[in-house]
Amino acid sequence: MSPNDTNPDIASAQSSHNGTDMALPAHLSFKCAVTDSKGARRTMEDAHSIVVPFGGVRGQGFFSIFDGHAGKQAADWCGANFATCLLHMLRESPALPIPDVLNQTFHEVDHQLSQLCDESDGKMHSGCTAVTAFLRLEDADGKQTFVPPSFDPLGITQEDAGAAKPEDDEGSVASGSSEESKDGREKEKKGGGNRLKNALKAFGEKRSASPPASPAPAPATPAEVQQQHERERAWTPPEGTNVRRVLYCANAGDARGVLCRGGRALRLTYDHKGSDRQEARRVVEAGGFVMSGRVNGVLNVTRSLGDSSMKEYVVGAPYTTETELTDEDEFLILACDGLWDVVDDQAAVELVRAQPNPTAASEFLLDYALHNYSTDNITVLVVRFRNPPESVVAAENKSQNRTSTDSTIRTGRGLNGTKQ
Repeated sequence: MSPNDTNPDIASAQSSHNGTDMALPAHLSFKCAVTDSKGARRTMEDAHSIVVPFGGVRGQGFFSIFDGHAGKQAADWCGANFATCLLHMLRESPALPIPDVLNQTFHEVDHQLSQLCDESDGKMHSGCTAVTAFLRLEDADGKQTFVPPSFDPLGITQEDAGAAKPEDDEGSVASGSSEESKDGREKEKKGGGNRLKNALKAFGEKRSASPPASPAPAPATPAEVQQQHERERAWTPPEGTNVRRVLYCANAGDARGVLCRGGRALRLTYDHKGSDRQEARRVVEAGGFVMSGRVNGVLNVTRSLGDSSMKEYVVGAPYTTETELTDEDEFLILACDGLWDVVDDQAAVELVRAQPNPTAASEFLLDYALHNYSTDNITVLVVRFRNPPESVVAAENKSQNRTSTDSTIRTGRGLNGTKQ
């Protein structure tokens, strides 16, 4: 995957890791990858973002998928700006519980998209569903006392932004959507786009930008240079620090997140659809109606970001979950409904549980959706927290060997009519 143009604020909030940094222990490391395809659709309206490390702390990551409808502007804007908005909310409310921070971020992003719609004179009226996951390192009481109080992840320079591939956890920033996906794998880097898109990006950068830089200071002393360098590096938890990993998920719409826990699928999100009785009741109570599973006969999701013309009924309030990761938790799947329309949670987990490579896992799930006639855009993001159990890999290898043998026997019979 080639990253698309990235919001400078996101890039400046991350740092790559150099050889002097302490390696993360196995229980804090992870690998991640994303792949997508426009599938049977004429255009691609999905977007995504991966920010590693997130919040300037190694071992943390932010992962998200945005499934656009009625155009791709809202999804593209979220792919480029959502992580920045979340970072600003985290800095402004450091004592607020993370689920509440995510809730505020969803509402702020929804508000910004509504303003973009107003300023576009009706040219931008699209929306998108969203699924986000924030992997956070915490103390036992949910705080981050191992991070120096003066450390500011938004002060990291763009020159130190991650250059590693998303599959590593050494530092990377990937944000994008693709107009064309080559084989569902490689994406072309996007250019400046049309004037409306440039206006959207400029507005987003204006809303989320850090305070203007002050005039250039006098030459720094060696000690000041070292202090600045420390501020510009992603922070690694000191050796021996007792931290836990907590996965915070939030979604609006039918983009979904599923955690594999000991081989069992654990859904961390909620499908907000017009066919859901509880959601349909909320829409009706707000003055709308649901017909054939669609809000006001138009939209089949009841929550989204954007969709300003239906905001009275299609709200941006997310469903949030907080999950402390254990030794049983193997990997996370984030995907839009292009995948979930053709495979259930447990089947998806079983399809890729034995695959330690998140790139191969995401591509396998995408291919599965395509081969099972998914009619939508498809984006699949996999975060692998630990390697699969040896027993699972051994069972998978045995199954593949058996399948290969059976195939050879069948092929031999077809060639000469005799058993080989």
